[in-house]
Amino acid sequence: MNASNYSKPLISQHAGKPPMDQEALKVLTKIAQTLENLDHYLLGKHPSPAGDFDRHLAFAWRKENHHGYCQAIPTPRLINLDDLMGIDAQKAVLVKNTEQFLAGYPANNALLWGAKGTGKSSIIKGLLQRYGERGLRVIDIDRKDLVDIAEIAAVLRDSDKKFILFCDDLSFEAADVSYKALKVALDGGMAAIPDNILIYATSNRRHLLPEMMEDNLNSRVVNREVHHADAIEEKISLSERFGIWLSFYLFSEEDYLKIVQHWVNSFSMEFTDAVAQDAIIWARLRASRSGRSAHQYAVDLIGKTKLAEHLL
Repeated sequence: MNASNYSKPLISQHAGKPPMDQEALKVLTKIAQTLENLDHYLLGKHPSPAGDFDRHLAFAWRKENHHGYCQAIPTPRLINLDDLMGIDAQKAVLVKNTEQFLAGYPANNALLWGAKGTGKSSIIKGLLQRYGERGLRVIDIDRKDLVDIAEIAAVLRDSDKKFILFCDDLSFEAADVSYKALKVALDGGMAAIPDNILIYATSNRRHLLPEMMEDNLNSRVVNREVHHADAIEEKISLSERFGIWLSFYLFSEEDYLKIVQHWVNSFSMEFTDAVAQDAIIWARLRASRSGRSAHQYAVDLIGKTKLAEHLL
């Protein structure tokens, strides 16, 4: 069976005629897609929806021929949580929440927001490294695929593993309505997310939707209390559906240098005053005193040092 055998006549028979009604066109398109899906199903072309959760720790949600499935990431980049410095308070909160989750107790979805390079995504990789042997798995889901959350939940529901749906660098444009699927998942629609799934998201901004000046025009003050307009309430309500908010900020120079020292020492090099000054210049050139910047500096330093030794 081939979908093209059905879809082509449906379209060609209207050639040269006035444009068909838009609703009719939508119906015909839907029929063609359904036949194509059936074609792939009967021929066995669709990927298995469930990943190999016993063999792999990390997965990415993918779509192929309108079928969703968990694609294994064979060699995920894992991080030791102890290597993440300057964010001990944030780590402690998320570790405790994740341990509750793994133990089968109630736990919250979490939003990690703040400055770039400060360890938001790295914490998730650290959790996977620490708790993978206890059954934790991470499914990386792209913003555009949030509409598939119910489908993903159906795939994972009967597994004995615990899953974090990881939405990295999450934000929405003003015209993007895919955030509504996330709102439903976070706040318990009729089809509840199963107990073996949590959602952890990272973002550079606390409110995930853009806030426009015109949104404030219908706000009002009643008895000196500000009542936001409906548009603002709608945008604020998404991030408020996360039970945990964790804030991340750029480090002070002192904390930044402590992180540089940690990484330099991990490469068996000495942290000298000259190295410290060089690291400060590195951060200033990038306008970023972050953990990422500190690690990048240490990598650059060890690379240049080893190359120089090799050329001697």
